[in-house]
Amino acid sequence: MSTELRERPAHTGAANGGVFASRAVARWAWRLFRREWRQQFLILALIVVAVAATVIGAAVATNTPPPANAGFGTAHDMASFGSPDPKLASQIAALRHRFGRVEVIENQTAAVPGSIETYDLRAQSPGGPFSQPMLSLVSGHYPAGPGQVALTSGLAATFNVKAGDIWREGGKARLVTGIVANPQSLLDSFALVVPGQVSAPTQVTALFDAPGVDTSTIGPNVETPAQAKASNLVNPQTIVTVAVTLGMLLIALLAIGGFTVLAQRRLRSLGMLGSLGATDKHIRMVVWANGVVVGVAGAVAGLILGLAGWLAYRPSLESSAHHVIGVSQLPWRVIGIAMALAIVATFFAAWRPARTVTRVPVVQALSGRPSPPKPVHRLALPLGIGFLVVAFLLVGVASSEGAKDPQDPQAQSEAIRELVLGLVALIVGVVLLSPTCVAILARAGKRTPIAVRLALRDMARYRSRSGSALAAIGIGVLIAVIICVSTAARYGNILDYAGPNLASSQVVLYAPNSPYGPPPAIRPNPQGHPSRRDQPVITVPSASTLQAMATRARGMAASLGSHSVLTLYAAGATLYHAEAGRNWSGPVYVATPQLLHTFGITAAQINTGADILTMRPGLASTTKMQLLYGPSGTGPPPGNGTSSFPCPKGSCLANPAIQEISGLPSGTSAPNTVITEHAIRQLHLKVTISGWFIQAPNPPSAAQISNARLSAATAHLSIETKSSAPSSAEIINWATVFGILLALGILAMSVGLIRSETARDLSTLTAAGATSSARRTIAATTAAALGLLGALLGTVGGYIAAFAFFRDNQMDGVSSLSSIPVQNLLILIVGMPLFAAAAAWILAGHEPQATGHQPIE
Repeated sequence: MSTELRERPAHTGAANGGVFASRAVARWAWRLFRREWRQQFLILALIVVAVAATVIGAAVATNTPPPANAGFGTAHDMASFGSPDPKLASQIAALRHRFGRVEVIENQTAAVPGSIETYDLRAQSPGGPFSQPMLSLVSGHYPAGPGQVALTSGLAATFNVKAGDIWREGGKARLVTGIVANPQSLLDSFALVVPGQVSAPTQVTALFDAPGVDTSTIGPNVETPAQAKASNLVNPQTIVTVAVTLGMLLIALLAIGGFTVLAQRRLRSLGMLGSLGATDKHIRMVVWANGVVVGVAGAVAGLILGLAGWLAYRPSLESSAHHVIGVSQLPWRVIGIAMALAIVATFFAAWRPARTVTRVPVVQALSGRPSPPKPVHRLALPLGIGFLVVAFLLVGVASSEGAKDPQDPQAQSEAIRELVLGLVALIVGVVLLSPTCVAILARAGKRTPIAVRLALRDMARYRSRSGSALAAIGIGVLIAVIICVSTAARYGNILDYAGPNLASSQVVLYAPNSPYGPPPAIRPNPQGHPSRRDQPVITVPSASTLQAMATRARGMAASLGSHSVLTLYAAGATLYHAEAGRNWSGPVYVATPQLLHTFGITAAQINTGADILTMRPGLASTTKMQLLYGPSGTGPPPGNGTSSFPCPKGSCLANPAIQEISGLPSGTSAPNTVITEHAIRQLHLKVTISGWFIQAPNPPSAAQISNARLSAATAHLSIETKSSAPSSAEIINWATVFGILLALGILAMSVGLIRSETARDLSTLTAAGATSSARRTIAATTAAALGLLGALLGTVGGYIAAFAFFRDNQMDGVSSLSSIPVQNLLILIVGMPLFAAAAAWILAGHEPQATGHQPIE
């Protein structure tokens, strides 16, 4: 009897099943993913959130700075000229003769009356050949004649005018025809007039096209959009790409544990697959395909979520970034890199458990017994320390190279490259040291109670999960520590003081002769020496004028609800540090009895020989300080400050006696540092009124500030209120919150993975009589140990990077690291592990379900 085949045998081309077997295995992996998506939900959610945050963050980072062609319009070249310049007309004529069309924009900087803010009187043609992207009409129409003007919305609100009103400024009256804006810079404050109406421009810009011509051959004042962009070395796309890489590395470290647990749960199924003839490649493909599917699904869902978030946030970003942003104006290259890295991260996260599971014998896999833990590689510790040393050297070199020549783009780009390599080496070192730290902790816990010992043993036993989780926690804490330490170092600089200028309820009025006040009144000098006839003569306010200003200041304080006005006096003196690095910034007022009384400082608190009183901690112990006065009191002494110590007598006092008084205010524009009356008498200094300090009972409203500005303008004063500069506490606290939330999220996942993998052991302990207290102790110990190790590892790594950066930094130096954010570091190192332990203790009290057998999947 003969038989025949109904179908032709499939030609596999190989003994292992070929492409058809691979396709069948891939379909099985897809079915497993669909069935177990809940077990992989945390990894999937991490990828979705990471990709969505990348889309939104990259869009915000790249669109927040001005556009690349800001200031250029559609031109490819721009020449800037200072004015007055007798050769200006001939230079512009030469550009027209050589390149053809040239558009000229004239700007005259003027001060807003009664404020330290400025605006531009701009002569620009709305129909210019190059500047059209730099000008848009909001309402009304453009000015068409010499008596017309169009204002930006902010400037119109400042002067309280609208279309149809008469704007009187600079001795001229102009009709406001409309409201305009610069789409490339919505913060640009200017008054637009027709060309030829700016009589004394302070800056002239010429836009033109010079294709293929080297700008250096045209002149040193010529640049292109590419050169302007290159001068901004901290490229937002580069920063976002580095941040994305770090984020995906964290996801990969977490995903390793997740895929390892999934592979362990599928061990019997994979063993059954192997017993049916599947090769190691097919078994590895099951785990690989699962990783790729998770990565693709998370990347696509993250892209959709990110685009929806971008569309919702774009209007708010336009108002905060102060320029128009298109809907599709997204960094697609960075987004593509993020999606690709998400898939690559999950693939490589599945690579390791895929290799591990194929090494398990089929009989052992069918039994479902986990593989015994592998000892830590003996080279992990020296390699980890070696990478930390390399990171220290690279970050130090980047800091020193970047501080040598801040104006050299090539040197700065190399410094940034070395800094990135140093951070990568630092992260690699943390990753290599993490399993070693887990093993060391397990050995150290041999004499601890049984529940604690079991938890530490399980961490060492499942080191692939606990090690990757510890590395992820350490990297998250490392980022937070670097931000905290760097912020504390910068804000802790006692010379170049940084931070908010004033408290929200404080207002400072400046007199015309003060450094921050309006320009003093000038009058022409028609008489005298012939060579000086064209030079203006500065008119210093008289005593009666200052008295009238003081009366106006008291009236302004009354309008703000305050009846106490502090007169600020200046003695023409300032401080100077005769060493390289950051130098003194901020005003130095006179410590009058009224000033001391205002801030609650008594005469008994002041040393009789003190020259300077300050609230800046550490200034009293700073060496090589100099008090400059007289003709040199407005700037550093001639020559190099490092070689002028001690300074010559007569206009400088070396090593003045400085006393720290904590009662003085801390704002950068407030009288945080004052010169005593003892020094005034000793140095025979002349005291003049610089301004008035008002402490209101409540923060002034916008209407009150506007009225105060107008009132100050009529008295030829200028006003300063609280700026938007953040304080160091705000930055450090947010960085701490970020580190804690990231670490707790990683801890929640890691503890869940480790405890789920030891569920059978926990059931056995419960059957043997272990109480809920023992189960709680095991979970709490796991969370606290991972949290404490991760916090310590991240803190050490953060300080390695900070010390390396500030060690050779000429601007700050290692001394800046003396400002240690102790409270925030204690919260990270102590508070976060304790909170994690408490949460694990509360959530781990339920009794595990008894498992008589392990189901075959």
